[in-house]
Amino acid sequence: MSFARGRMLAFKHGVLIEMKNKVLALSVLAIAVSSQVKAQQDDVERIIVTGSRIVESIDEVPASVTIISKKEIEAQLEISSDIQNLLAMHVPGLSVGTGTSSNFAQTLRGRAALVMIDGIPQSTPLKNGAVDMKTLDPSVIERIEIIKGATSMYGNGAAGGIINYITKKSGASGAFNLDTSISTRFSAVKLEDSVGEKITSTASGTLNDFSYVASLGFEENGILRDAEGDALGTHYGLSEGKTYNYFTKVDYQIDDDKSIGFTYNYYESQQNSDWIDINGNISKGEKTYAIDDPENRPPQAEPQGPRGNHNFQLKYSDAEIFANTQLNLDAYKQSIETVFYYATRFANPDLGLAGGQSLIKSEKEGLRATLNSQFEWDSIEGTFIYGVDVLEDTTSQPLVDGRFWAPEMDMTNVAGFFQSKWVINDDLIIKAGLRKENIDITVDDYNTIKICKSSTQCSVPIAVKGDTIKFDATTYNFGMRYNAAQEFSPYISYSEGADIPDLGSLLRKATVSDISSIQTQAAIVKNYEIGFVSEFDQLRFEVTTYKSTSDLGSKNVLDEKTGIYLIKRAPQKTWGYEGIVSYRISSELNVNATYSYVEGKHTETDEYIGGRQISAPKGTVVTNWYPTDALKLSLTYLHVGDRNRFERNDEGNYTGDQGEIKGYNIFNASSSYDFGNWSVFAGIENLFNQDYFPARSQALTYKGFNVKGLGTTVNMGVKFSL
Repeated sequence: MSFARGRMLAFKHGVLIEMKNKVLALSVLAIAVSSQVKAQQDDVERIIVTGSRIVESIDEVPASVTIISKKEIEAQLEISSDIQNLLAMHVPGLSVGTGTSSNFAQTLRGRAALVMIDGIPQSTPLKNGAVDMKTLDPSVIERIEIIKGATSMYGNGAAGGIINYITKKSGASGAFNLDTSISTRFSAVKLEDSVGEKITSTASGTLNDFSYVASLGFEENGILRDAEGDALGTHYGLSEGKTYNYFTKVDYQIDDDKSIGFTYNYYESQQNSDWIDINGNISKGEKTYAIDDPENRPPQAEPQGPRGNHNFQLKYSDAEIFANTQLNLDAYKQSIETVFYYATRFANPDLGLAGGQSLIKSEKEGLRATLNSQFEWDSIEGTFIYGVDVLEDTTSQPLVDGRFWAPEMDMTNVAGFFQSKWVINDDLIIKAGLRKENIDITVDDYNTIKICKSSTQCSVPIAVKGDTIKFDATTYNFGMRYNAAQEFSPYISYSEGADIPDLGSLLRKATVSDISSIQTQAAIVKNYEIGFVSEFDQLRFEVTTYKSTSDLGSKNVLDEKTGIYLIKRAPQKTWGYEGIVSYRISSELNVNATYSYVEGKHTETDEYIGGRQISAPKGTVVTNWYPTDALKLSLTYLHVGDRNRFERNDEGNYTGDQGEIKGYNIFNASSSYDFGNWSVFAGIENLFNQDYFPARSQALTYKGFNVKGLGTTVNMGVKFSL
């Protein structure tokens, strides 16, 4: 039997044994933050499926990869369920969390990331609403895989990389296991109206060849308050929000080679509050805050946030469909409606409307076929990954009152891909691949809407003739890694990604009567990266430096002479470096630290890029202490540095996304204690009640965005396992 054949059989039988016998700790709340030292990670945390679309060791990936383990997710849940803060704490190169339901201006290495759940895209690049990071409850996540830099292994929307939420595995020892947790969260600065609660319950088990996991979750926030006790602003707000999450996964092992599985996840999170904003001015240091004023709440206003995010997935796997080749088939469907905040800019006096709310509606149906063939020649092992992706995406942006702001866009995306991996003498890994994209986007005839800034200043609606817009792109990747010595494992990579513009924003502002007049094409983003990993007995560190360029920007601007929107030829480059250090001081104490720096410029004008894309420098430290087997303690530290690249205008104000960012420091603490089947836990966010504006609030000068950060907030609860 060949080496490759033996490796494939070992892999498939290992998966089968794991599915049937491994006891999965399906905890919803935290026990401890696990160290990122590889020697302490489980095997399942050392492998990834996102980068090459097959299971492979992280040691064979010639790129910067971050895996957030189940224990790290559970530790964050001791403090809060904010997934954006979790990502920002553990992912170098990702902007700090926004403290809201929106990830607008939270980029990965200065560019947008494609967010997925088990490979199902959650982002809506046809009309980017920047609300894709909060699309499921973190209590149902097994781990998170983050691949940084543009990638040719996935389609549109991954210019900055990929964030893939891997949901909990089905199966556990015995026919029935139950984990239930109850917690409460409140402001330690001002208790009034701030008390919230969360409850989750997860059942799992194995019955012969069937395995399952099912989870129900509910969370209701009180009023979130800053360090002065004032209520946070309501733009993309989380105060008085209610979240529901229903999750189930069922797998059936047909035989030693074949399996089939079904997953469904429903997520809803909406803010329905009578609190209204008192707007400030970030250039003057004035915050936006909220007051309880039900009489002045717009009567037409509907709750903000996703009304419902449905994800269906059916997967089939054959470990050997033919000689040395594995097949994975994946059919999925995703639908979501996200309602945005009420705005007076949607006023229309003719219809008696003083304002309105937009919502993004998106439905996706997809099919992915991935084949993985493995061969071995003497000291060379070859892996070939190839297949096809088919995606139908229908997205629009209507208003809740029935008017259409951005028309319905129907996209058909067919792409073929090929990726090869060569392992030479077990030490040298070489990867190379390509992806061919064919995208057609059809828009029917439509009318732009009349919206008014005042009773005398209104836009003029026009009738637009529909058409089909076509995009074609071929992207490539190449990488090398050398693992001869664990003390120094260098890697280098080049990768490309195709990025189409935000067509929804273009079409809702159309000034031409025929879509065929729009000149547009995909932007190719090129990513260059070099780094190394070093491991010693108790110490591991990784250093990476990178550069990303795009010759064609994705910003649409109006040609005043023709009245036609064009893609601005605005080349950009971003660059930066990242470092990770993990040190296990003893069996009871370990420390993990990260630092990242990113910068960017418009290369034609040599002007710096604003804070909507480029974040301030960021550093994090996570310290874990296990004084006894039952007691776990954790302290986390977030440092945000300064960024000041722009000048104030003649009125003394910053404009657009060019605000000055002044650095700040935030500490969080958490602990848990186990006794029998019970566990109690407590977490404190912003331990020292730092009074600050988050980086996004400082960088963006837009109305309603200058909200302060959360003041000292306590989360505490109890968990029971059966």
